[in-house]
Amino acid sequence: MATSPHAELFELLDITGEDAAECAHLLETPPDEPVLQAMEAMQERLGTFPVDSIRADGAAETVWIEALLRFAPSVHAYHLDLGISPAVSAASLADLGLQLRINRRVHGHFGLDTWSWLTLHMAGNLFRLGRLQFHLVPTDGQGSDWVLGVHIPEDGGLSPTLVDASFAEASSFFPRYFPDKPARKATCDSWMLDPYLIERLPDSNIASFARRFTLDRCTDAPTDAVYFTFRQRGLDNLDRLPRETSLQRVVLERIDDGGTWQLGHGHLAL
Repeated sequence: MATSPHAELFELLDITGEDAAECAHLLETPPDEPVLQAMEAMQERLGTFPVDSIRADGAAETVWIEALLRFAPSVHAYHLDLGISPAVSAASLADLGLQLRINRRVHGHFGLDTWSWLTLHMAGNLFRLGRLQFHLVPTDGQGSDWVLGVHIPEDGGLSPTLVDASFAEASSFFPRYFPDKPARKATCDSWMLDPYLIERLPDSNIASFARRFTLDRCTDAPTDAVYFTFRQRGLDNLDRLPRETSLQRVVLERIDDGGTWQLGHGHLAL
């Protein structure tokens, strides 16, 4: 049986099954102008430590999927040139495959409604280190102060042991590969930092994670808890969602009671 010409790329990006077949189809023909423009936009950002993702109103998901696929090897090469291990680079870029699988679960078909999020990975300053992702960015436009933005991929638990190991790895990784960009604190913006969760599920791993951070403020984010718990966009048909775990019940009961989930914005010293 012949090996796919894209097998190495798909292994790097952890693209599997039906998503691999769809991605291979996108790569069958040379990139058209919109794809080339998207790749150029990512090339301009590579190695520049942008804070925000690329946004393009009305952008076609397939254009950005193809551009991400074609550009990922350049990011991998950039990582390796810095001396970063192939394993860390692959773990970081594998979020593309994970997001394709999530999209299929949410919408029932091939696509990538989180393509904009993945343009952060393609700038070369967001890394998966163990359980967590860390995004090295300047706190101001001058680049005189740096911070690690912490993100929580879907694929696993949040045991204190795993989280400790991730922060320990980050504390050695960034000074080694980015010694001129010392980050003294980490920040996290997540519905998991909503104080309501600590109150309702005080013994949970999520609460343990949230307590690591000093909460700076909260902002309303009515749909985040539903999306990240159930992978459903919006607040329709909540009565059809399962209430099998304590987290599922807490998320839905708060909405049932007329409450609004919030995004907690917190920080911790590294």
